[in-house]
Amino acid sequence: MAKVTNGFSEVAKITLIAVALLAAACTHTVRVDGGFPRPLGPQHPLTVGVYLSEEFRQHRHHEDSEDRDEWNIDTGRAQRNLFETVLGAMFTETIPLARYPQDLPGDVELVIVPEIRELQFTMPRETRVNIFEVWIKYDINAYAPDGTSVASWVITAYGKTPTAFLQSPEAALAQAINVALRDAGATLYTGFTRVPEMQALLVAKRRALSLQQAEAAAQEIAD
Repeated sequence: MAKVTNGFSEVAKITLIAVALLAAACTHTVRVDGGFPRPLGPQHPLTVGVYLSEEFRQHRHHEDSEDRDEWNIDTGRAQRNLFETVLGAMFTETIPLARYPQDLPGDVELVIVPEIRELQFTMPRETRVNIFEVWIKYDINAYAPDGTSVASWVITAYGKTPTAFLQSPEAALAQAINVALRDAGATLYTGFTRVPEMQALLVAKRRALSLQQAEAAAQEIAD
């Protein structure tokens, strides 16, 4: 008969410890801290406010299903770094907004608000290939200063990383997410002018700048 101590048998204690260890072994925590290079290229002549919500800045993906281990994935810091870097390089002036639509600076011509719609990943045992694969989908929302919606579009990103070169599944998944985020940044940067509403806005702004320059030149001649 198992010895009873303080209401629990030795067998029960061992069982509880084993369950706790098993649960801990099946829980994976991933924090993605990626730094991203600043894109090089001409800037669009706009003053843009960028609002990253608290949910976006602190984004965490939690997954715990019957056929998978538990995963806790923190992408907030990496997302913030990516969008601040890329959007900061895209326009002649970018203003981070602590709140929106309150307290909007008067010189802001456009407000961009990204939202993460979906994060999915596959593991080597599921694909039978020794890689992690990641898909991320974002909604990009653009607003006029008065809050009117100007455009909304979706960007999707993909990343993969072989596990053979990394020390742990967590490190492999983190690197795959970083690759996907770089892909998202490239898509955001190169795809902005392909959005019809953004293209029209830029055409109108460049036309206005050309008129201002022509008027200034005429005024100099007149003086």
